[in-house]
Amino acid sequence: MEQIIANGLYLGAQYALIALGLTLIFSLMNVLNFAHGQMYVFGGFVTYTVVVQLGLPFIVGLFASAVVLAVMGAAIEKFLFAPVVRRSKRDESTMLLAAGVAFFLDAVILLFFGEKQRGVPKIVNGVFNWDMRIIMPYDRILIGVLAILLIVVFIAFMNYSKTGRAMRALAQDKMAAQLMGVNVARYSMIGFALGAMLAGLVGGLLVTITGVNLGMGGPTSIKAFLMIMIGGAGVISGAIAGGFILGMMESVGLTVLSAYGDITYLVIFASLMVFLAVRPQGLMGKPWG
Repeated sequence: MEQIIANGLYLGAQYALIALGLTLIFSLMNVLNFAHGQMYVFGGFVTYTVVVQLGLPFIVGLFASAVVLAVMGAAIEKFLFAPVVRRSKRDESTMLLAAGVAFFLDAVILLFFGEKQRGVPKIVNGVFNWDMRIIMPYDRILIGVLAILLIVVFIAFMNYSKTGRAMRALAQDKMAAQLMGVNVARYSMIGFALGAMLAGLVGGLLVTITGVNLGMGGPTSIKAFLMIMIGGAGVISGAIAGGFILGMMESVGLTVLSAYGDITYLVIFASLMVFLAVRPQGLMGKPWG
């Protein structure tokens, strides 16, 4: 049981960080960013390039991933999503654009990095062993702790900084925030950049554990959508809760259901469908409309 909980917390921390970026973009712009998984993969490849090919320290690679994805997110919002949101009144337009961005990033990743699995050497060696109850490599513990620290920093930023409070106001009521002097265009761009940066940071963290490859973008986006559906679309606390719930479900499923083959996600999806039939707005979301 202790091992299941430890694995669930480790998975939940990284999943929550991925979901935070996606739900931030959705809450500010009402845009489902289907390219979120590709941004995660791109961040992993940036860290791989800096650490393995340039020979720089891991922390430099992680910082580079954050910067590159933040700039990418800001550019995508300013030159693609903002004009479409401004000129089109149909939600399908932004959904098609997001899908197009996802395919474009897949093509860019294939062009520059190829389709092979890439990884970064372990940043910490050794294995933690607590009386054979919890066995976990130190690098996973470090990545989990860093993910939790980043979540805490993000929450503090959203609660106590001027920019964070402006984005929260924008997410709650765009018209009222605009009347109070909030620059909608500026903070939408900042929010998209921050969401992309979070995806890049998770990719940079996990390239040391699981590595990255071209095919990881789509499944990562699906997991991110699962988490915000569980917690409630556009709700930051719901994204965190959804991340840890999915992490625990995956940990329990991979442990308990391993004897029955690879049916863990079949059970998770079935459970999610039942849950959404009962509470379609998620745990912390408000009913649509």
